[in-house]
Amino acid sequence: MSLPKACILSVSGHTLTDGERKLLSRVNPWGMILMGRSCQSPEQVKALTQSVWDITGRKTLFFIDQEGGRVRRLRPPAWPEFPAPLTYLPLYKRDPEAGREAVWLHHRLIAAELEPMGIFADCAPAVDLLHPHMHKIIGDRALGETAAQVSVLAKAALEGLSDGGVAGVIKHMPGHGRAEVDSHETMPVVRADRAAVEEDIAPFKAVRHATMGMTAHLAYRALDDETTPATHSRKIIHEVIRKEIGFDGLLMTDDLGMKALGGDLASRATRALEAGCDVILHCSGLDAWGKVLRDPDMVLREMSEVADVCPQLSGEQLRRAQAADAATAHVKPFDKAEGRARLEQLLSGSPPSSTAGV
Repeated sequence: MSLPKACILSVSGHTLTDGERKLLSRVNPWGMILMGRSCQSPEQVKALTQSVWDITGRKTLFFIDQEGGRVRRLRPPAWPEFPAPLTYLPLYKRDPEAGREAVWLHHRLIAAELEPMGIFADCAPAVDLLHPHMHKIIGDRALGETAAQVSVLAKAALEGLSDGGVAGVIKHMPGHGRAEVDSHETMPVVRADRAAVEEDIAPFKAVRHATMGMTAHLAYRALDDETTPATHSRKIIHEVIRKEIGFDGLLMTDDLGMKALGGDLASRATRALEAGCDVILHCSGLDAWGKVLRDPDMVLREMSEVADVCPQLSGEQLRRAQAADAATAHVKPFDKAEGRARLEQLLSGSPPSSTAGV
């Protein structure tokens, strides 16, 4: 099969439709992302990932949003519950080493659920700062309130995922915490000055060696203008994300379907690629009215529209994609039962006696 296209696509349900099989065979997307609508049980998810691999002839990289708390596609009773990332901040403030261990365990346990099903990439951690008076779209998804806190805990999160054979995706560059509105509904504009925005950029510098990262659908007056979101800003991608932050990993967009981006899906994808994004992420998650898409034909049309404007990976894009593929599936020994018990002990406030591989 030809080189994969620069896109990450979704599917409409628990199994592939005939139309999806034909599209995947024709397009060969670099990656796939699973939404909640496609996750019923571990056995079903494993069969779904394998069915895509059979079509593409390779272990196409599967992504999922599994942060814990509000943002998780794998839910009880089929999968264990995980708290929101901000849950660990009070523990970190009391005992930094215990807090770091807890964040590592949280993500190592998530990886232990994902990797056996063939999901080798998690769109986590959010490296955004918590700004309490801003929109709650980030809120308890944040790991901390300061760059110092988030820098330490984001590193622990990435290490936990990596030790379980799963690559993390740092998000949302160059910082989503100052959004005053929900980017799923409209484009936020960050009007803070350069010094303030640099606080949000700082933790991304600490994890700049991550294999993958995600852009924010926000405009930043101090970095470009009030009309161009980072996803479509050549200036922000090249001067801030690539140079100032120093990130050289694979850069993907946030979900292309979010209403922060104007225009049709094809134009959104084209603008992102022209600005410097390596790969387009499209979840086929919402329609124009913000409702979940459940019609397989609608999902297929959206995927086709995006895939048809995405080129095959080449040059630096291909190099970064290959590096992301190579960063997965290297699993270190881990006992899930012991790990879960230790995490519960830490969260209960018991005296820490570190045993995790951090």
